[in-house]
Amino acid sequence: MFEHYDIIVVGGGHAGCEAAAASARMGSKVLLVTMNLNAFAQMSCNPAMGGIAKGQIVREIDALGGYSGLVTDHTMVQFRMLNRSKGPAMWSPRAQSDRVLFSLKWREILESIPNLHFWQDAVTEVLAKNGKVYGVRTRFGGEIKGDAVIITSGTFLNGKIHIGKKNFEGGRLGEANATGLTANLKNFGIESDRLKTGTPVRVDGRSIYFSRMEEQKGDPQPGKFSFLDTPPLKRQMSCFLTYTNNEVHDILRKGFGDSPLFAGRIQGSGPRYCPSIEDKIERFASRERHQLFVEPEGWDSNEFYINGFSSSLPEEIQFQALRKIPGFEHARILKPGYAIEYDYFPPVQIGFNLESKKVENLFFAGQVNGTTGYEEAAAQGLMAGINANLKLNKKPAFVLKRSEAYTGVLIDDLVTKGTKEPYRMFTSRAEFRLLLRQDNADQRLTPYGFELGLAGEERMNRLKRKKEIINSLLDFLQKESTLPDEVNDFLKKSNTSPLKIKTRLSNLLLRPQVDIEGLINNTPKLKGFLQDLSGEDVLKDALESAEILVKYSGYIDKEKEIAEKIARLENIKLNPDLDYQKMSAISHEGREKLQQVKPATIGQASRISGITPSDISVLLVHIGR
Repeated sequence: MFEHYDIIVVGGGHAGCEAAAASARMGSKVLLVTMNLNAFAQMSCNPAMGGIAKGQIVREIDALGGYSGLVTDHTMVQFRMLNRSKGPAMWSPRAQSDRVLFSLKWREILESIPNLHFWQDAVTEVLAKNGKVYGVRTRFGGEIKGDAVIITSGTFLNGKIHIGKKNFEGGRLGEANATGLTANLKNFGIESDRLKTGTPVRVDGRSIYFSRMEEQKGDPQPGKFSFLDTPPLKRQMSCFLTYTNNEVHDILRKGFGDSPLFAGRIQGSGPRYCPSIEDKIERFASRERHQLFVEPEGWDSNEFYINGFSSSLPEEIQFQALRKIPGFEHARILKPGYAIEYDYFPPVQIGFNLESKKVENLFFAGQVNGTTGYEEAAAQGLMAGINANLKLNKKPAFVLKRSEAYTGVLIDDLVTKGTKEPYRMFTSRAEFRLLLRQDNADQRLTPYGFELGLAGEERMNRLKRKKEIINSLLDFLQKESTLPDEVNDFLKKSNTSPLKIKTRLSNLLLRPQVDIEGLINNTPKLKGFLQDLSGEDVLKDALESAEILVKYSGYIDKEKEIAEKIARLENIKLNPDLDYQKMSAISHEGREKLQQVKPATIGQASRISGITPSDISVLLVHIGR
């Protein structure tokens, strides 16, 4: 019945879609097995992509030739650049998407890839012989042969939904869970554990009094995620902000006795940085209110997502509490909030290429590795798809360094440190976040994407032109000067001291009060220089990058210097067969952690929790360094 496939991808979420698309475009014959062909890259939680650090990840996916950013640009209803008041390392793009259109756009893209095939079913077993994958077994279709398998099953493995005292099996509300696969993988020596996440109530927008809330409009000049020439966002929907209060908290507390979280019916660890509303009012009892973001689900939908009101309390408690929040006095709930528990596989069991250490050609990506968030899942899916193809073609693994991408930080953290709670990316996790800005993701990663066959000529040509403009602009700003008479009125309006002598434009741009746009409008030389470039598609992006490079050049150079020093440790390889238990000079904890993780380099070993500098010194002596 089935053909033989190079790669079988299990699951059609954000990780599965990126994995299947990448490996198929690189030449592999791919089968994507999913339980619902109408729910590709379903936005199970909030209908948004990006955010703090997550926006950088989406731009990295796009720069490599993945699709998450492109799909977002085609389906977004609002765009905002977060953290503009802070430094550029913190700027993070975020977009609200139309939930239905997002999934439909993904399906359109996937069905346009010739090497990619589909099968609606549930995978119950991975088939392996002599420690190597040879296919899968499904609930309906029987055996399907394949040379590599990528597991991207999200929250569906033995998923259990909790609402108050009620609990029932499900992968998400209204959809069945997946059973059998966890037990099957345990037979290969792969360990599993449980995690928990949750989602808020959905409310009928026709019953909301938006006038009693704070309106949050999109950026006046909305940006986008993709470095390609995607359609501009011409109209936007607003989000809204409201707050809980003490009366709301008192009502919620009445339901604590029936809470599966507090009663201990939920065994899995929940997300530390996105807790349920009952968890928040318990942990932060002194807070009189918590903010809630009221977000639209799409252009043609009345459904609104209440970001910040995640809950697993009984429906009647959720309903009573919600109606005491300004704007929700007559709210009609469309779906209750709920918590979901699911299986994951602690990621210290995989390598940097996301391949299992126990079973050859078996890859894991997304929430099964202990992460939370569409963006983290999609990035892993892209990397797993790339590496599965490379492995089958006997090519070196594609691994990004921590100094090259947030995606590199994400995978290094998972593989090296593991996680006991849902892992979420933050800018604080990256040591070199000034190097890993959202504006330069294409400069960092598109050459890799082009070499892999995922980023096309159009991307490379746009990148080449962008770099040419940046370099010529930097050269112009460094060489050319302006006179006091030209800019002093502008400087006074900007609350910065006027010039007394002729000054280089680059020095003027170093002032915090001066931005590139103001400089262009008030220095005829610069305005004239840019006149010839006014028709360039990449000019806006080039101007942003050039301004950052001028203003933060000293900090950027310092980070590059530190990154180069640390890279030396990454170049010192460790034999994968080293028996750390025999190294008695290393602490007992150190030996256990090293034996478990089997670090590939000294650099990775130094980042393992519990490994001391003296342990690293012993390792260096052992390998003759």
